[in-house]
Amino acid sequence: MGRDELIWRSATELAAMIRERSVSPVEVTDTVLERIERLNPSLNAFCLIAHESARAAAREAEIALIKDEPIGPLHGVPVSIKDVIFTRGLTTTGGSRMFAEVTPSEDAVPVARLRAAGAVILGKTNTSEFGHKAVTDNRLFGATRNPWNPAYTPGGSSGGAAAAVSTGQGPIGLGTDGGGSVRIPAAFCGLYGFKPSYGRVPNYPGFRGWECFSHTGPITRTVRDAAVVLDVIAGGDDRDLDSLPGGPEGYLDACDENVKGLHVAWSPDLGYAPVDPEVARICEDAAAHFESLGCHVEVVNPGWPSPEAAFSTMVAAQFYAAWADRLPEAESVMDPTLVKFVRRGGGITARQYLDARAWMDAFWLEVLAFLARFDLLLTPTAAVAPFAVAGPPPREIGGQQVSVLGW
Repeated sequence: MGRDELIWRSATELAAMIRERSVSPVEVTDTVLERIERLNPSLNAFCLIAHESARAAAREAEIALIKDEPIGPLHGVPVSIKDVIFTRGLTTTGGSRMFAEVTPSEDAVPVARLRAAGAVILGKTNTSEFGHKAVTDNRLFGATRNPWNPAYTPGGSSGGAAAAVSTGQGPIGLGTDGGGSVRIPAAFCGLYGFKPSYGRVPNYPGFRGWECFSHTGPITRTVRDAAVVLDVIAGGDDRDLDSLPGGPEGYLDACDENVKGLHVAWSPDLGYAPVDPEVARICEDAAAHFESLGCHVEVVNPGWPSPEAAFSTMVAAQFYAAWADRLPEAESVMDPTLVKFVRRGGGITARQYLDARAWMDAFWLEVLAFLARFDLLLTPTAAVAPFAVAGPPPREIGGQQVSVLGW
């Protein structure tokens, strides 16, 4: 099999080929590492390429096959890890100069589970500093570019993962998502990004700042690949108080179920969000495709208020608690937008934070009541198409002024 063909195989295909011994873990890893070396200088998807440890893991995977040892569902499959996720033995900076030389001695739970399933860790993918914004650049490694047009952003903050997966630099990128950081890059790069329910995948250990919001999830080229990753990384862990009990729920098996008869709510704007007409049209085409599959699609306007104020209040306060003590000595090396965000958090009172949390709790009950009528809610991921990598996000969408978070 040619190397160009190998890089585009899905994770589930590669795992099957490795189990059948039609390709070796070493060959797969070497092929992907060569691809990374060729493309990374122009895209900046990876901020750390783990040549030695990846090749060592691939050799160990091959030896396990030779010895007929039990193997996991991702045995020999290359995986990249976002640089905010703790990875044992690999420098994990969070995209911050403050942590430029920090190497964790312990894996985050999902990384440990990927290793246990046989995955080969390729390296760390680029992010915004601590994932604080939905584009991918930082003062330590610079900007990541969109493979479809390098003049544009891949989104963020898991933009490095998306740029890698969309160009054959590994079939799986593990990312994090607090306010779109897996889903936006997936949408901007033509991929599948899945944000699991909060607590479904444990978040321990890790950087502070996204408490109450951060989820770890995959970016892949196929739904089945995302499902097999969830089968591996989901499940409770006592060290994370918010993790949900129980083990994986058969996500890969669920991919074979028929969607015919599902009730789908299609909302282009959820009642409050301006959306670019082109984006709305593309999503409307997707809704029509659901109808062609036998789903019952209903155009809806939930009439929900925007959660932006409550969301930004809570996150700013959490970032203040996490990083305010660092400002005196580290402000000059931090992203200016992060500094501004932290300072804003310092002006939020306990009453304001708790009021925002109460608003979110009440909003959740509204969403829950709405979803009782439907199996799926179909919406745009982002309100706009990708924009210039060096420019600010759009402040006007569909003729309406929006905030810095409004896209």
